[in-house]
Amino acid sequence: MAVWGASFIATKVVLRDVSPATVVWMRFLIGVIILGAAVFSRKQMALPNYKDLAYFALLGFIGITFHQWLQSTALQTSQAGTTAWIVATTPIYIALLGWLFLKERLGWLRVAGIALATLGVLLVVTKGYLASLVQGSFGAPGDILILLSALNWAVFSVISRHALKNHPAARMMFFVMLFGWLFSSILFFSGPGLRQVRQLTLNGWLGIGFLGIFCSGLAYIFWYDGLQVIPASQVGVFLYLEPLVTVVVAAIVLGEPLLLATLLGGAIILSGVWLVNR
Repeated sequence: MAVWGASFIATKVVLRDVSPATVVWMRFLIGVIILGAAVFSRKQMALPNYKDLAYFALLGFIGITFHQWLQSTALQTSQAGTTAWIVATTPIYIALLGWLFLKERLGWLRVAGIALATLGVLLVVTKGYLASLVQGSFGAPGDILILLSALNWAVFSVISRHALKNHPAARMMFFVMLFGWLFSSILFFSGPGLRQVRQLTLNGWLGIGFLGIFCSGLAYIFWYDGLQVIPASQVGVFLYLEPLVTVVVAAIVLGEPLLLATLLGGAIILSGVWLVNR
C-alpha cells in the first residue's frame, strides 16, 4: 500500500520528461519481467487455453492499458493527493455495479456511505469551495479522468473474479499485465515513444525504476502473498493507507499543499467507503 500510494508521485515526476503512453509502456515492461520471473520461479507458469487468453486480453486492456493511460493522463493536470482520494472511492463503484447488474442489496448503510463519499470527493476536487460547482467548475481537468479510472477499476475488479477462481492470482496477473503491455506498445511505437526515452533525466529514470520494479512488479507479488494469509475482511483496512501515504509523500516531494478542506474531504471519503464495506 505504501508503494502504490507513492506511485502517483513517481508518475508525476516521470511525466515531466515523457508522455503518458511512454510511462505506461516502460513501467509495465519492467513489471512483466519481474512478475514473470516470480511465476516461473514458483513453478506456477502454465499456458491457459484460448478462451482464458482472450479473457486475460480483455482484462489487460481494461485494467492495464486503458486504466493506466487514464491515470497518467489525468496526473498531467491533477494533484497526486487529489488523485489518491478519488481512487479510494473504487469500492463505492463496486457496490453500485453489484446493485445494478448482480442484483445485490443496497441497504441504507451503503446508501449513506455512498452519499458521504460523494460529498468527500466534491470537497477534495473543489478544495472546499463547493460554490464553484454552481459555476460549472469541477476541479482540474484530470479529476474527471480519475473519476472514470475509479469506475474502470471497479469494472476490472468485478469481471476479474471469475478468473481468480480458476488460476493462481500471480499467474493471472502476469498474463493480464503482459497483454496490457502489448496493447500499450501500439500507443508507444506509433508516437514519439523511442525518442522520448532518450530525453529521460535522472529523476525520470528513478521514477520509471520505482514504478516498474516496485509498483508494477514487487507490489503485486507482496499483495497476493499477503492475501493468502490475511483474512479478506482485514484487507480493506490496509487499503485506507494508500491515500494517506500519497498525501504525505506528495507534500514532501512535490510540495503539494496540505489543505484542511482536502484532509476533511479525504476523511469523509474513507468514512463513506468504510460504511459501504461494512
